[in-house]
Amino acid sequence: MKPLLRIVDLHKSFGTLEVLAGISIDVARGEKLSIIGPSGSGKTTLLRCINYLEKPTAGHIYVDDKLIGEKQVNGKFVHLSDRELAKERAEIGFVFQRFNLFPHLTALDNVSVAPRRVLGLEKRDAEERALAMLEKVGLAHKAGEYPERLSGGQQQRVAIARVLVMQPKLILLDEATSALDPELIGEVLKVIRELAEEGRTMIMVTHEIPFAEEISDRVIFMDDGKIVEEGPPHEIFSNPTHERTRVFLRQIIDR
Repeated sequence: MKPLLRIVDLHKSFGTLEVLAGISIDVARGEKLSIIGPSGSGKTTLLRCINYLEKPTAGHIYVDDKLIGEKQVNGKFVHLSDRELAKERAEIGFVFQRFNLFPHLTALDNVSVAPRRVLGLEKRDAEERALAMLEKVGLAHKAGEYPERLSGGQQQRVAIARVLVMQPKLILLDEATSALDPELIGEVLKVIRELAEEGRTMIMVTHEIPFAEEISDRVIFMDDGKIVEEGPPHEIFSNPTHERTRVFLRQIIDR
């Protein structure tokens, strides 16, 4: 079976700083991939490049064998326009660390705006779809509330509903619980666990090691913009082969 996502020799530099140094990954349809590593290792930049929130310096990304963020013109790769990118991003959902909800919109409007603007749905159809997704994350009763009246956990669940309403092929989660108070983390992890059980394809950057071990099919450890080690979660967390991975996990577990 062909991979849903294929990343080929991906590089990303900011000036003279190389943040991604040749990343190649295949992700199967329905696979749950967790990415771990120290701060500054390139994890978030990798997710942002997959969704083309950052333009790669070199390399290519394919979803369902379709080139993402680029097209070939006269044998050369050319970046897509913002309008063309918006349509492609609809297939790649991104759950941000800091929620990124529109503060002037209700929960319902935050979830329904993209189906209206990107997919061209009528207001009523977009709101029906949005309400169904809010119900899915347990927040239909908060549809009329503004973000400032929601807890951090509730805001993140609205953000997840906003991703789900677009019916993406791939969901990217960037430290989805790191901005939450400890008592609110569980409600967000519960929603993510349910998505995993539905067989959705997900790539999750996380420091929630027990959770990653529970739901992941594969774990990648990154450092210094490179993949240092990858494998099944029980191997990476119980018996890593690379010393850098062992040092990182000891630091995380001892906190």
